[in-house]
Amino acid sequence: MSACHYNRMLNINLSGRRALVAGVADDGGFGFAIAKALAEAGASVCVGTWPPALNIFMNLLERGRMDESRKLSNGSLLAFERIYPLDAVFDTYGDVPEELRTSKRYRDVGDCSIDGLASRLVSDFGARPLDIVVHALANGPEVKNPLLETSRAGYLAALSASSYSLVSMLQRFGPLLRPDGAVASLTYMASERVIPGYGGGMSSAKAALECDTRLLAYEAGRKWGVRVNTVSAGPFASRAASAIGIIEKMVEYVARNAPLPEALKAEEVGRAMAFLCSPLASGITGTTVYVDKGFHTMGMQTL
Repeated sequence: MSACHYNRMLNINLSGRRALVAGVADDGGFGFAIAKALAEAGASVCVGTWPPALNIFMNLLERGRMDESRKLSNGSLLAFERIYPLDAVFDTYGDVPEELRTSKRYRDVGDCSIDGLASRLVSDFGARPLDIVVHALANGPEVKNPLLETSRAGYLAALSASSYSLVSMLQRFGPLLRPDGAVASLTYMASERVIPGYGGGMSSAKAALECDTRLLAYEAGRKWGVRVNTVSAGPFASRAASAIGIIEKMVEYVARNAPLPEALKAEEVGRAMAFLCSPLASGITGTTVYVDKGFHTMGMQTL
């Protein structure tokens, strides 16, 4: 068998599979890169978008502002099968406060809860509509605060949006996944090492996410045959990451001190995620996969 033929056999093929990527609101972050990589592999892709960002996202798409970044290798444009409103801090529509439901950014989107999204997927595609679920969600309202200055409300909000949301999604999407389903999330090395400036309980939320990944892999694996993994991505200067306030310094520091001394590209995370969600990774579950140019291995700054 020639090397060329062998490489073709190992191409990631997600044809006939449907993915949901929760946490896509623009073309500048990991969520978009993951959606694009899944589409490159042949999957149909639905996305969940935070309601306050939904109209802006839709307008950018409709006006062609994302056409360049949507280009796939075959010359076509990445097309989302569905774009759903999703606020993953709410398990059910009843959990959404009335003042938020009636606010300008929420009143026209309907049930944007996790349960509501599950119901919409079943309504649109049938009883078991999904093969892949990607959790690309994180938010900490006090992320700029040191942990010693973080309020209880801010700390719990970080865990709710960034880690418990995965638990809630698996509760509701697990039964919707077809055989050999895969679930994956995004984490960060602050879960295990001190990253000054990454505060507000976000480091704790990422630690919880990684711990939950292991337990959910066991429970969802036994219950539905679903694999659950997480990707620990290096720092990347997305629009969302700008909320940290020091993201450029984080990127520069890692690029200078990693074994591969270069900045991480979003598409590198996207490709790793596509692999983890593909049949090529059928034996991998409960695992944190580092995509950070090897920075997590370092114990000392370059001299």
